[in-house]
Amino acid sequence: MGVEIERKFLVLNESWRENVTDCTQYVQAYLSKEPERTVRVRIAGEKAFLTIKGQAPADRPLETPEFEYEIPKSDAQKLLPLCLPGAISKTRHKVKHGGFTWEIDVFDGENAGLTLAEVELPAADTPFEKPAWLGAEVTDDKRYKNAMLSSNPYKHWPKP
Repeated sequence: MGVEIERKFLVLNESWRENVTDCTQYVQAYLSKEPERTVRVRIAGEKAFLTIKGQAPADRPLETPEFEYEIPKSDAQKLLPLCLPGAISKTRHKVKHGGFTWEIDVFDGENAGLTLAEVELPAADTPFEKPAWLGAEVTDDKRYKNAMLSSNPYKHWPKP
């Protein structure tokens, strides 16, 4: 079984841009957004994927069951109109820091103004060095999950 272990953070500033090694435009939408499972269609540059994510077990909240399969981009383009409303568009930048590759997602469209950093870890208790540009952790804040952002976009959130 595939398992994703990731931590998610807000980004404080733009200094991460100095170390970008790659960037890719993403468009993704959801066929299902049930609390127990999500089924996502994603186009990432010239590739496309179908991803099924389950709910993390209560005793291992960072370990999300995940199964991702590459599909033809033409299939993904045909599946996107079948998805629930609220496609997400973002640019993913990769930044190497402290032995890990961080993924910095700069959202646009309905989620413009939001930038998130994610790091995938081999185990939930793996220590990692936090870059200076890293802000508050939002791993446990459901509002920042992509499936939630598709139906409750960042631009509609109350601002402080």
